Amino acid sequence: MNTIIKKIDAEQIKDDDFQQAGEILREGGLVAFPTETVYGLGADALNSQAAAKIYAAKGRPSDNPLIVHIADTEDLKRIAAKIPEKAGILAEAFWPGPLTMIFPKTDAVPYGTTGGLDTVAVRMPNHKIALELIRQSGVLIAAPSANTSGRPSPTRAEHVRKDMDGRIDMIIDGGKVGIGIESTIVDMTAEPPMILRPGYITKEMLEEIVPQVTLDPAILHQLKEGQTVRSPGMKYQHYSPQAHVILVEGEWQNFAAYAEQNKADGVYALVFDGEETRLSLPCLTYGASGQEQAQQIFSKLRELDDRGAHKVYVRAPKPEGIGLAVYNRLIRAAGFEVIQV
Repeated sequence: MNTIIKKIDAEQIKDDDFQQAGEILREGGLVAFPTETVYGLGADALNSQAAAKIYAAKGRPSDNPLIVHIADTEDLKRIAAKIPEKAGILAEAFWPGPLTMIFPKTDAVPYGTTGGLDTVAVRMPNHKIALELIRQSGVLIAAPSANTSGRPSPTRAEHVRKDMDGRIDMIIDGGKVGIGIESTIVDMTAEPPMILRPGYITKEMLEEIVPQVTLDPAILHQLKEGQTVRSPGMKYQHYSPQAHVILVEGEWQNFAAYAEQNKADGVYALVFDGEETRLSLPCLTYGASGQEQAQQIFSKLRELDDRGAHKVYVRAPKPEGIGLAVYNRLIRAAGFEVIQV
């Protein structure tokens, strides 16, 4: 398959920019496109054969559900069998934006899109290209991140090309994304609503809008054998570079001592901004605060592969605020291998 690369400027969208991409989606093909979080790999959400192509292209386990992207809140009524009042309140506050909500699905949504579940995950992206692609294609778009399953999510079109060239019909290059990590996922079938995957929209932000929101224990812990995957990113090892990732928790002095004691050829450290000058082993930095770290973490994990790293000790962020989302991605990239120092 010859993968078409099409550049689109989100600030200067032309009338015919989405003609070919729309045709591909309507005919059951795959189009990668930018959102405000990461690049998504899109197909017609209501076409089970198209959804199956996403799983095949990514090498994604079939029980790992996809997120349906919409461009109008009216579309929610087509795919959600029950919309709680709190969901409407959260949608008004955070849509379009990096919030995914889970609802009981209607019969219009095939099980091939939901990973066999009776629920559907839905969000409205806050990106001009994503929204126009949905509107002009005329289909609701199921889209996980546009990377090979298990790899770091793509924040640039080049990342998508490296993983997906020859596997999908088109990549829309809309430049670097803004947020850098996937959306917050909230289960609206639970009462109170439960965060299944943390993201840019934090628990604290949600609780400014609705009285109480809980955290699923699986955010920081590995699912037990046989547990059901209720949202993307819960069960399988994700976000991993080829390098062996080890998450290291502790104060800077202890982290530095541990990294120095274990340095060897091909061993890197991934640390906060400003700390790299205080270590003798090769380092990359991924920001100084939660928001910066969210924007950079996936691109830095990919850069480690570009540099030929075999092992990387990652300085763990504090799992609070946006840092919880970054920690969640890193603990999965490490396959839950965490060292306390």
